[in-house]
Amino acid sequence: MRLVDDDPVGRRDVPLRITVDGEPVAGIAGQTIAGVLLASGRRAWRTGPSGAPRGVFCGIGVCFDCLVTVNGVRDVRACARRAHDGDTVTTQSRAQGNPR
Repeated sequence: MRLVDDDPVGRRDVPLRITVDGEPVAGIAGQTIAGVLLASGRRAWRTGPSGAPRGVFCGIGVCFDCLVTVNGVRDVRACARRAHDGDTVTTQSRAQGNPR
């Protein structure tokens, strides 16, 4: 299935679906997990030690603000990992007393 029918460069956008904290989220093949999350309207998906919301900051995998758990693997940089159809993503919290 194509999402774009008249792309001037002939791209064929293929939809994918990931699960974020138990909820299905739609994306397009080739997007990073951060890209899928941002496109779905999510701006933050983890909290730092103080409880402040964190999301994408640098967008190139240097700052580690966008960490998520993907398919059971903790501390994956959402901005550097391409989303794959069927991925299970869990947000993280580093707030004091919360090990998730």
